Amino acid sequence: MHKSHKNSFVFGFFSWYIRYIIKRDFSAYTFNNFKINKDEAVLLLANHFSWWDGFLMFQLNRLLFKKEFHVLVTEEDYKKHWFLKYVGAFAAEGKGKDVVETLLYAGELLNDPDSLVLVFPQGKLYSVYHNNIAFEKGVMQVVNASKKKFQIIFAANLVDFSSRKPTVHTCLNSWEAEEYMSLQLLKSEYNKHYTEAIKTQNKVAL
Repeated sequence: MHKSHKNSFVFGFFSWYIRYIIKRDFSAYTFNNFKINKDEAVLLLANHFSWWDGFLMFQLNRLLFKKEFHVLVTEEDYKKHWFLKYVGAFAAEGKGKDVVETLLYAGELLNDPDSLVLVFPQGKLYSVYHNNIAFEKGVMQVVNASKKKFQIIFAANLVDFSSRKPTVHTCLNSWEAEEYMSLQLLKSEYNKHYTEAIKTQNKVAL
């Protein structure tokens, strides 16, 4: 498994750099605020349609959650973008047994109340025009590998191109997991949130 190797200097630099490029390339980045339980870790589930997604969620954590940031990425991205491992990224090395061990590791991270684990349930980039967010089965392996004492937060990232510089909004919702949670239930509840977020965004844009 490719683990994260946080370095305070590199982490500090990219914290600044991410703030800088978001401010430079977007006219605004907004999100709805709500109360965070400081005594529980956060499993942050977000749609994945752009190069920006991880950076936006990193910034969101810095501004709102203020927890130890971890993100599950593909091995390709881990190797391609050298700096990711220094800001909390980890990835499976190859397939098979190592994938299982990586998902178990992600679940164990959720046992620490100071942790935030970002997972893109789609597993890879999809077009922004997809109306239904797919969920790979690994998401439930992460959940089941934990003690299940964490918050599940749905994040729907939506971009508006109504001006020269686009605006981006993250619509957040905390979901109370049911006792017998399944992948299909989790996917269904996330997509309800995603659909409602799009409807709300469309009203704002009109």
